[in-house]
Amino acid sequence: MAVAMKAGARFKSAVCDTQVMVIKAPAGERDLRCGGAPMIGPTEAPPAGAQLDATRAVETLIGKRYVNADESVELLCTKGGKGSLSLDGAALEVKQAKQLPSSD
Repeated sequence: MAVAMKAGARFKSAVCDTQVMVIKAPAGERDLRCGGAPMIGPTEAPPAGAQLDATRAVETLIGKRYVNADESVELLCTKGGKGSLSLDGAALEVKQAKQLPSSD
């Protein structure tokens, strides 16, 4: 199930408490998942029988930003949960802080 990704859009997991907001994304539809299940809109009801995939149960952390490999997509976790985030089949990773120049 693909969702329309655009800055400001919000999504929630169908299988855990995770909620995210899109910070940066190219236009178009993408396959955004949490815990192995497609993410849904903030007001949608989870599909019947949706369960957390044990192989995708890596906790998402509130306040962290998650990015894909080329950092073209960035999500902010607004509520943590038990499922890991993935986009188009690839796991999203916590965005690392940029190194500041030394002040020698």
